[in-house]
Amino acid sequence: MNLEYFIAKRLNGGTSYKSSASSTIIKIAIAAIAIGMVMMLISIATGIGLKREIRQKVSAFSGDILVSNFDGNNSEETVNPITINQDFYPNFDAVPEVTHVQAITTKAGMIRTAETFEGVVYKGVGDDYDWSRIEDYIIEGRKPELTGDLNNEILMSTYLAKRLGFTVGDKAVIHFVNKENTRFRSRSLDIVGLYESAYQEFDKIYIIGDRRHLTFINKWEKDEVGAFEVFVDDFDNIERVNNEVYENSGSMLRSISIIQRNYNIFEWIKLFDFNIMLIIVVMILIAGINIAVALLVLVLERTRMIGILKALGGSDWNVRKIFIYNAMYLIGLGLFWGNLIGLGILFAQKYFGFIKLDPSTYYVSEAPVLINGWHILSLNFGVFTICVLILLIPSYIITKISPVRAIRFE
Repeated sequence: MNLEYFIAKRLNGGTSYKSSASSTIIKIAIAAIAIGMVMMLISIATGIGLKREIRQKVSAFSGDILVSNFDGNNSEETVNPITINQDFYPNFDAVPEVTHVQAITTKAGMIRTAETFEGVVYKGVGDDYDWSRIEDYIIEGRKPELTGDLNNEILMSTYLAKRLGFTVGDKAVIHFVNKENTRFRSRSLDIVGLYESAYQEFDKIYIIGDRRHLTFINKWEKDEVGAFEVFVDDFDNIERVNNEVYENSGSMLRSISIIQRNYNIFEWIKLFDFNIMLIIVVMILIAGINIAVALLVLVLERTRMIGILKALGGSDWNVRKIFIYNAMYLIGLGLFWGNLIGLGILFAQKYFGFIKLDPSTYYVSEAPVLINGWHILSLNFGVFTICVLILLIPSYIITKISPVRAIRFE
């Protein structure tokens, strides 16, 4: 039988400390651990969730890697065509991490109505386009049908539709400038669906439709496209995969990752990791200090008991373990309430989305959460372990207590 654990259990099960002077301090320590746990759970779940949501959204509309001509410019418009007859299309067998390749063409244009006009970028896609990545963002109507003959169906953002006064079923006339910039080429297109990604850089300008319109307007050959969007299975390895894609895509083509194309966004995302770590460190520090103070108060209240145990032959370490076990119980109590409250808030946000965000700043309309069991277990284990290690410092004061003076202590 573990005597130290038995004594600590009796102390925790008693009611004497609950009405003593230490009661408030102990409750504050438990509350500090619980609040700290809530803050850490929310910061990790929302921070990682927001990173994942932004990354997936940018990837869905732009691809993980863009393969284009070396002599193409860095604008949103693809200028110089590429033949679609590439070794890596439609299957990039040379790089196993590549899951999908789709051909696209983009061209700048202008939509004009009786009241206003907007500059747009027409993104031309074909029957190889993976609609599953953006279907969740189509909030009205349907996706364009691109499997048959050339048609005039397009997908427009709600942002552009509101500014231009359009809705599903309307026609939008888009004016394109031809290669020689001498006159406009116009297309009357049918709006069959509206999307809303909250990714403002895309929503403000992009419409999606049949790329064969741009092939005709640009006077390209039927087998020519603007670029290829490449998707990978593991975003964490995107830079390595990008290098492999570059090495296996031909000497006249370049590849650029989504991180390089959206440098500012991904540099901002990197700050999330620092913020999460800062919150964890601060919260653990606060919890550790509070539980250490609670332990010192418990030692002060039980000074006479400490003296008696030492007088009966108990070693310093045996007595220290009693109080460490006692404090571990308080840590566990704080973690229990922290997990209960924190996970309750996270699940409520996941299913009801009551915390809203500004899409123009955060690229999402509500705070996304990622509830990962491994993250939760690791966090609980880490907090518990660090707090217990912190307890070794204040518990050292027990070794300085003299049995004779402790027994006479009032």
